[in-house]
Amino acid sequence: MANPYKQILSKPGAWQFSSAALFARLPISMVGIGIVLMVSDSQLYGSYGLAGQVAAVFVVAQAIAAPQIAKLIDTYGQARVMRPAIAISMGTLVLLAIAATRLSPTLVLFVLAAIVGATMGSIGSLVRTRWNAVVANPTELHTAYSLESVLDEVVFVVGPVLATILATTVHPTAGIAVAVVAAVIGGYAFLAQRSTEPAPSGRREGGHGPSLLRSPAMIVLIVVFICMGAIFGATDVSTVAFAEEAGSKGLSGVILACFAGGSLVGGLFYGARTWRSSLWRRFAIGTVALAVGVTLFFFASTLWILAGVMLVVGLAIAPTLITGNALVQAIVPHERLTEGLTWIGTALGVGVAGGSAIAGPMIDAHGSHQGFLVTIGAGAIAVVVTIVTMALRGRRSAAADRNEAVAASVVE
Repeated sequence: MANPYKQILSKPGAWQFSSAALFARLPISMVGIGIVLMVSDSQLYGSYGLAGQVAAVFVVAQAIAAPQIAKLIDTYGQARVMRPAIAISMGTLVLLAIAATRLSPTLVLFVLAAIVGATMGSIGSLVRTRWNAVVANPTELHTAYSLESVLDEVVFVVGPVLATILATTVHPTAGIAVAVVAAVIGGYAFLAQRSTEPAPSGRREGGHGPSLLRSPAMIVLIVVFICMGAIFGATDVSTVAFAEEAGSKGLSGVILACFAGGSLVGGLFYGARTWRSSLWRRFAIGTVALAVGVTLFFFASTLWILAGVMLVVGLAIAPTLITGNALVQAIVPHERLTEGLTWIGTALGVGVAGGSAIAGPMIDAHGSHQGFLVTIGAGAIAVVVTIVTMALRGRRSAAADRNEAVAASVVE
C-alpha cells in the first residue's frame, strides 16, 4: 500500500509549510512549562502556586483573544494578521523573562503574560486550514489532520524535555529564549509561503454571521477539550513537582515526553488507517479511554512507573484530538474554519490554564499526588458530557428512524 503521509506531503508546497509550522509551534509546549520552571525556581520566586497562576494568565489571555485573531485571519489573511502578532507576542515574552530574573512585582508578570497570550494566535489552526486548501478529498484530509496531530506530539516530546534541560542546567529563562527563537524563525518562514495560504474571505456585511457557539455540537466539543486541557495542565505541574520530590526535577521533561510519545505513536497508527465508524463514536471512545487512563497517575509510586503509565495512556490523546478537529471541519462553515479550529484549540488552552492553576496550590499545600486528583476530576467531567451527548444523539437518531418508518407506512 502507498504511504498516505508521503502522498499528502508530495502536494505542492505541503512539506514546506508543514515543517515550518512545526518550529513555529514549539512555544505551545515550551512557554507554559517554561514559565512554571522559571517562576518556581528557588533562585527566583520559588512558588508552584505563583508559577501556575502566571501560566494560567498567559493561557486564558490566549483563549480569549485567539478566536478574535482567527476571525481577522479568515477575513484579511494569515500573513497580514500574524506577522505583527508574532513580533508583539515574542517581544513581550522576552520582557517577561527579563522581569522574572529581576524579581519584578507579580503584577508585572501577570500583565506581560497576558499580553503574550493575547497576541500569540494559533499556528496549529492556520496549518490545518492550509491543508483544507491543498488536499483533494476527506481521506487525504484525515491523513493530513493526523500528520499535524503527530507533529504536535513531536513538539510536546521535544519541547518539555528541551525546556526542562535548559531551565535546570543553563538558566531558568533559557527554555523561554529558545521558544522565542523557534517561533520567530518558524513563524515567519511559514507566513512567507504565500502560494499555499488560503484566500481571505474579505469583509462581509453584517459581520461574521451567527456565533459558532450557538451550535450545540461545538459547545460539547469545547467543554470536552477544556477537560482534556485541564488533564494536560494539571499533569504538567504535578509531574514537575513529583520529579522534584523524587530528587530528579531534571527528569520531569522526560516523563512528560513519554506522555506525548505515546500520543505520537497512537496518532501515526490512527492516521494511516481509513475508519468506517462515525466521528462522534470514535471521539467518545477516545475521550473515555483517556479519562480512565489518567486515573492511574495518582497511584504511581516512582518516576519510571509514572513514565510507563503515561506512555500507554498517551496512545489515546492524538486520535481523540484528530477526531475532534475533524468534527469541527464537518460542523462549521468552510469560510470560518480557522475560527472553528481556534475555538477548540483555545478551549484546550483554557483547560491547561485551569488545570495548572488549580493543581499548583494543591501541590504547594499537600504534595504532587494531590495535583493528579485534578486530572481525575477533569476526566470524569469529560466522560459524563460525552456519554450524555452520545445518548441524546442516539435518541434523536432513533426518533428520526421511527418518523421515516411512519412516513413510509403512510405512503404505502
